[in-house]
Amino acid sequence: MKNYDVILFDLDGTITDPGIGITNSVAHALKKYGIAVEDRAELYKFIGPPLHKSFEEFYGVDGLQAVEYYREYYRDKGIYENVVYTGVEDMLKKLNSAGKKVILATSKPEVFAKEVLRYFGLTDYFYYAAGANLDGTLTDKAEVIAYALKEGGVTDKPSVIMVGDREHDIIGAKKNGIDSMGVLYGYGSREELENAGADYIASSVEKITDLLMDN
Repeated sequence: MKNYDVILFDLDGTITDPGIGITNSVAHALKKYGIAVEDRAELYKFIGPPLHKSFEEFYGVDGLQAVEYYREYYRDKGIYENVVYTGVEDMLKKLNSAGKKVILATSKPEVFAKEVLRYFGLTDYFYYAAGANLDGTLTDKAEVIAYALKEGGVTDKPSVIMVGDREHDIIGAKKNGIDSMGVLYGYGSREELENAGADYIASSVEKITDLLMDN
């Protein structure tokens, strides 16, 4: 494996497991349209992609309005119904100690992403936390990654790798000319990540650490 000096991480499904908070927030929004979802697992598909697009694609409702309903629950409750994956903080410590520049690149609104990092005491491990705008712009993962690279002062793309659990992370990395690593403990399948063209696949947080430090 190549040596990477800059590591971009997705947030949801990679650093933290937001399953309860996001699905509760989606259910809250759908209830406004008279839609009840009995099986929480049906809503896991909302974790990762831009929310407004998911509301439109899966339920045919106005995406931006649905996101406003979503945030009624998310901003006060859902954001904290979240847990850091086991081993993540140890991984971040090791990457920092090895001199890696660690940057967050998420389609979640930047203000919410920074609050998640603050709440879990992870802020200091990240050189920069790049996310979307609240108005629905800058949600495409390729745009977020480009923004993260710019704010991180990164110009040497061969030294960069994007780590995430969904195809959007892999596709966004490719569009920016950087390598990618798909993780299997989040919300994307091996098939999804391989079909998107992930350069590496990691089955666990520990495996990410091994791959990034063993060079």
